Amino acid sequence: MKYSISSLLLLAGFASFAQSTKTIKQSGNPIFKGWYADPDATIFNNKYWVYPTYSAKYKEQVFMDAFSSDDLITWKKHDHILDTSAVKWANKAMWAPAIVQKDKKYYLFFGANDIQSDQEIGGIGVAVADRPEGPYKDHLGKPLVDKFHNGAQPIDQFVFKDKDGQYYLIYGGWKHCNIAKLNKDFSGFLPFEDGKIFKEITPDNYVEGPYMFIRNGKYYFMWSEGGWTGPDYSVAYAVGDSPFGPFKRIGKILKQDPSIATGAGHHSVIINEKKGTYHIVYHRRPLTETDGNHRVTCIDEMKFDANGMILPVVITNEGVKAQKVK
Repeated sequence: MKYSISSLLLLAGFASFAQSTKTIKQSGNPIFKGWYADPDATIFNNKYWVYPTYSAKYKEQVFMDAFSSDDLITWKKHDHILDTSAVKWANKAMWAPAIVQKDKKYYLFFGANDIQSDQEIGGIGVAVADRPEGPYKDHLGKPLVDKFHNGAQPIDQFVFKDKDGQYYLIYGGWKHCNIAKLNKDFSGFLPFEDGKIFKEITPDNYVEGPYMFIRNGKYYFMWSEGGWTGPDYSVAYAVGDSPFGPFKRIGKILKQDPSIATGAGHHSVIINEKKGTYHIVYHRRPLTETDGNHRVTCIDEMKFDANGMILPVVITNEGVKAQKVK
């Protein structure tokens, strides 16, 4: 079959147009399959990592998986990086992992057993491994925090590293949030100048899921509001001059979109300092689901205005574009 020059040019034009309009590769939401919630996301060794809660009935929450990616698009699952066989005092409700690297070790903080009083065994534990994917083993053989202090249920832990290298545990459910100064090997705490171990930093409307980061010298404190099984679950924030605040609530920056998903909350943030990007990683409930445990992990962009205020996050089905760490 012969083509005229004009026909060939036309075909070449179509091919060029098809290439130029090819969909840019995006993560899509959720970013990986399965019911997962409360994700803690970070960067280790030029890879993105997400450590979520396995979202199921409490008695079935006896292990944790992790996920890694080179580009925010393709995620590799690391099965059972920690389970109750390695933590003898834990038997259910392993929740909200918080991961940190220190002295060539990886420390995974987690909640277990959903204790309702000081008389029950459970609370916040610590596991340790030589690699991000584990396997993790119990660091202490007992909970790090096993009592209610200042009314805070010992769950939803986050580990924050300050500018001076000091690590803090920020945690709490039941509408109370505490901060405590971790010792060097994460086996316990150091008292503050007034002798106290746990300081309350609870802002207005706080429910659970604390998260903190520093940007331009300011401390951004974020948390979840509303009920975790309901559509009103959301994320709000405040800004302070120190990790102790005081933190005055500014407003919500993450919430449901009834046309996309409900119950968007309990988040973390991937901060790529080299590229100046912020990605919020959170869970939400698909519109097809009514079971409270049917939550999925998603990612979207987080941006700031000229005054450093966090702009409301637009939750999407598309997710984010591919991005290498470097």
